[in-house]
Amino acid sequence: MSYVYLKLNAFDNSTNDLSLDVIPLLVSTVNVQIQRTVPAFPIPLSSIARGESITVGVDLGMASKSITLGGVIRDMSLKRSHTKSSGSPIARDFTAHEVAQMIGANVDSSGLAKYQNINELTIFIDSKVSSTYTQRNSTIKIPLNFASRGIALEKDNELVAFPFSEISDVNEGGEGIKGFIESFDYTLDAETVEVTFNMTFRQASIFP
Repeated sequence: MSYVYLKLNAFDNSTNDLSLDVIPLLVSTVNVQIQRTVPAFPIPLSSIARGESITVGVDLGMASKSITLGGVIRDMSLKRSHTKSSGSPIARDFTAHEVAQMIGANVDSSGLAKYQNINELTIFIDSKVSSTYTQRNSTIKIPLNFASRGIALEKDNELVAFPFSEISDVNEGGEGIKGFIESFDYTLDAETVEVTFNMTFRQASIFP
């Protein structure tokens, strides 16, 4: 199992403090789903002249992306920037049941509630090649995303003028996947204090 991080709207990406305004989850499975949308139109009578039917597709540059997680929630300490002592955020110890309830309440919130709404999922993966195709001196952990290597119009981004995201070159740094939790379910079992859960997170740019 490994940790992934649910980040609240209140999370400060400039500090990248993964102990503040996040919920860490222990996951055993991560399933990434990318579904490309290409409208396709069969050509009538094409098999008469060509000997086989022909379908024409129109590439409109559309795809939907989602991540499905499965794992367990355990008792944990969480810090929120709204609860401080002597000017510094302090941790509070939550039971696994409380954390599961909290996530459920967060999924049921709106984007205006910055301490409730979850708008980013960070899953760290091992990386040996930098954003510019150089070999790293050692393996680091970078956030999983859907970026390609290279700056605008270079490397894998040749002919791509405005890349939406980028590969991180900072160990355990950089943005994860922005979007929203599409579904979340959990099971309270009398035989254990751990809470098993399943979650689907969908990549999207959310407004407001």
